[in-house]
Amino acid sequence: MRAAPTILHLDMDAFFAAVEQAAKPSLRGKPVIVGGLGPRGVVATASYEARRFGVRSAMPMAQARRLAPNAAYLVPRFSVYRSVSGQVMELLGRLSPLVEPLSLDEAFVDLEAGGAAYDGEAARAVGERLRGDIRAVTGLTGSVGLAGSKMLAKIASEQAKPDGLVLIEPGTERALLAPMGVRTLPGVGPATGEHLRRAGMTTVADLAEAGEDELVRLLGRAHGASLYAMALGHDDRPVVAERDAKSISVEDTFDVDLHDRARVRWEVERLAERCVRRLRDAGRSGRTVVLKVRRYDFSTLTRSETLRGPTDDPVVVREAAARLLDAVDTTGGVRLLGVGVSGLADFTQEDLFAQASADAAPAFDGAPPGAGEGAGGPERTPADAGPGPAGGVGGVAVGGGEPAPEERRWAAGADVRHAVYGPGWVQGSGLGRVTVRFEEPGSAPGRVRTFRTDDRDLEPSDPLPLVPGRGQPLPPAGVPGSLSAEGADGRARP
Repeated sequence: MRAAPTILHLDMDAFFAAVEQAAKPSLRGKPVIVGGLGPRGVVATASYEARRFGVRSAMPMAQARRLAPNAAYLVPRFSVYRSVSGQVMELLGRLSPLVEPLSLDEAFVDLEAGGAAYDGEAARAVGERLRGDIRAVTGLTGSVGLAGSKMLAKIASEQAKPDGLVLIEPGTERALLAPMGVRTLPGVGPATGEHLRRAGMTTVADLAEAGEDELVRLLGRAHGASLYAMALGHDDRPVVAERDAKSISVEDTFDVDLHDRARVRWEVERLAERCVRRLRDAGRSGRTVVLKVRRYDFSTLTRSETLRGPTDDPVVVREAAARLLDAVDTTGGVRLLGVGVSGLADFTQEDLFAQASADAAPAFDGAPPGAGEGAGGPERTPADAGPGPAGGVGGVAVGGGEPAPEERRWAAGADVRHAVYGPGWVQGSGLGRVTVRFEEPGSAPGRVRTFRTDDRDLEPSDPLPLVPGRGQPLPPAGVPGSLSAEGADGRARP
């Protein structure tokens, strides 16, 4: 534990929904829900306005629609979120070389390692300036927690939400934690929480009073001892700059259960192709191919095959996934499929142990069995949701050629541009029509117009910067109003 609150935790406020509100002026101050829009979709993020209706992340989208029927429902635009996240992470990188991203919208920063702060006063000044710079660069708000440990810094940022800063002074940890529920502590999920509740422990104070021996008896040596230390406010985990991914995977949930075995196999091969693309984008390869199948009755099966060497060959991964599928009974229907690769490496074991040859297998043609015969398309998971005509949520181009006009689909929230009216975004589509609101970040709420889905004056568009004029790189360190090359206490950074 540190003697000064020099570990900072940043958590962007309702990040995905906040990005959409910043990009779409007509949605500011209104309930916005981002996630899968199909009948089996789930909520990725809900704005604070939507949370007042009881909508929460990971809630089934159908339940969210019942709670907030008048909210704006949008598909995720992950390319935009990644871009904005990159701007935020660059700001954090100016504070310290030790930045530990946890997700697109959350990270720990070791302020002491960067010389940005050595005491509470300096740390608070850095945190406030960081919040201001995030707003200036992205137009968004973030909540900051400062403490002497990662656990307490994260608790502090949660207390600061939305758009605030909380600093926990060293020495006050036990008094702060005592009345909190046991689920506040890292590693206490629903199962462990229920186990502790049955033992009469519902608050952190109960854990501290129970003692280490009792917690070890209930939870085992490692978990019990760790939980007791955290109940006393002790957490010596360092901020780690690089967190190596253990696996890369993709999955799809389907609006309608798949019963056709050929269609199931085609979906598995398509997922394998997508997984390899992500693998290559990350510059990695992997040894173990994993298949996930969730059946009609919600039972989930996972099968894996370890190859003789790491690979990023789409044919190898596709054929391994197909072999794994052969061992799974899909009778009754399939509601979810996933393909992943683990055992990651930075090299490939080229044809040394060749298990497949690209020359011996045709390239994946992208056309599903029975396309054009009414086969239900998948609801894309957030990683694949994005703008565009055919190929939007659930869209399938028949035969690999240009889609027929009636198949041109537009995802709610997608960026578009009209030859006459300029930039806008899709409010909704159906029955051969698409409704577009023409506005852009920084403008007044725009007008709504409706077009035929095959209107050739309407095209997908790249997203616009959330803050006009901020499409260029960040200003150099030391410029007034930006994060300085010196810490708040005047000490020069290394």
